[in-house]
Amino acid sequence: MTSASASELMPLADVNLTDLDKFTDGVTPWRMFHTLRHEDPVHWQPEDAPNSGFWAVTRHADIARVDRDPETFTSTRFVNLEEVDDDQIKKRASILEMDGVRHRALRSVIQRQFGASVINSYADFLRGLTATTLDAALAKGTFDFVSDVSADFPINVLARLLDVPPEDNQQLIDWGNRIIGNTDPDYADVLLHSAESEKYRDLPFRSPASVEVFEYGRELARQRRGGDGSDLVSKLVNTVPRDGVPLSAQDFDNYFLLLVVAGNETTRHTITHSMLALLQHPEQLARLQEDPSLIPVAVEEFLRWASPVYHFRRTATRDVELGGKQLKEGDKVVMWFASGNRDEEVFGNPYDFDVARADNDHVTFGKGSPHLCLGNLLARTEIRIMFEELIPRLADIKLAGEVPREPPPGATGRRRHHRPPPPGCSRSDPHNSAFSSLTN
Repeated sequence: MTSASASELMPLADVNLTDLDKFTDGVTPWRMFHTLRHEDPVHWQPEDAPNSGFWAVTRHADIARVDRDPETFTSTRFVNLEEVDDDQIKKRASILEMDGVRHRALRSVIQRQFGASVINSYADFLRGLTATTLDAALAKGTFDFVSDVSADFPINVLARLLDVPPEDNQQLIDWGNRIIGNTDPDYADVLLHSAESEKYRDLPFRSPASVEVFEYGRELARQRRGGDGSDLVSKLVNTVPRDGVPLSAQDFDNYFLLLVVAGNETTRHTITHSMLALLQHPEQLARLQEDPSLIPVAVEEFLRWASPVYHFRRTATRDVELGGKQLKEGDKVVMWFASGNRDEEVFGNPYDFDVARADNDHVTFGKGSPHLCLGNLLARTEIRIMFEELIPRLADIKLAGEVPREPPPGATGRRRHHRPPPPGCSRSDPHNSAFSSLTN
């Protein structure tokens, strides 16, 4: 992707954020976002039935305004684009779909486990795990970076946090792919928009894989209830939230599933996109090789560049003006974080990958929101340690194959076409690529 191609305006009528095939070439999404920020920054996007359309919020300032105001822009009507009824909300809501006192109470149950003191105590474990992951991958000479590094590393961290055996790692990855990939025939057991999905309307993401995750979590809960463990499952089953209302069985199911699905997605996709960006911008890789002290700064650019979660939805609780548009109570309002991360009003030369970018005010984890990503410090630490260990060990590295692209995690719409993967690339990640280490 070049600055010129990404910043080329397209006819507003050609912008369609619900056509997932527009997200597969690495250029069209950025052209759509660029067009919207300049011509219609709060844009009404129609949707196919049964959905009713949404407001696409594409400027950094407007995204921050929405994210900081849960009283006007609520999460309680759900945060993806699926439109759900009250009964589905009661059965499927996780902390992502809560606001106010209950949201804060449930978040606090495991918040300390993602705080600085605990995360810093993992540093030796993370560095040792990184070395083990890289040793195994680099020894192959030619390897799939996604399956051997990007997916392997964070899922091992998640297994440690949940205190589950490493042999369960691949199952955790597969569950995440099947659940998050509910609009993609390569991953989904049942496609989100299919008639068959009505059977699973009360399950998270309308995915039958959710039942398998629930059963797995319930067995862990049974084993750990009444114990004194410090793992996330033990905290969930043995801690009464500070509002005094214990987690129900349903609360536990949905909380556990969220940890499994979200526990490695951000890190996995950021590591993948960052490595690809370094290969495509060798002068930036050389800067980090020459001056490793830049890596903590580079992590923020990795997160901005990758934008691993493209969007989150809110719902207007009242009639309100935003970006010169009049929004009505009940309208879906979608913050396009990926677009905010390329906003020219905030980032100089936003389409340049710059590992030394200063004052990197990205919105990858949200912006001033009570829903700020709970695991943001862990993700930053994982990414930093991965590249601190990886970059010095590479005398040379290059792509060994094509890099197929698929819609990013969190993008919700319809696929118009289906393309099988090329030979030699695993399908463990929606943004897959094969890399060859020449010398190490």
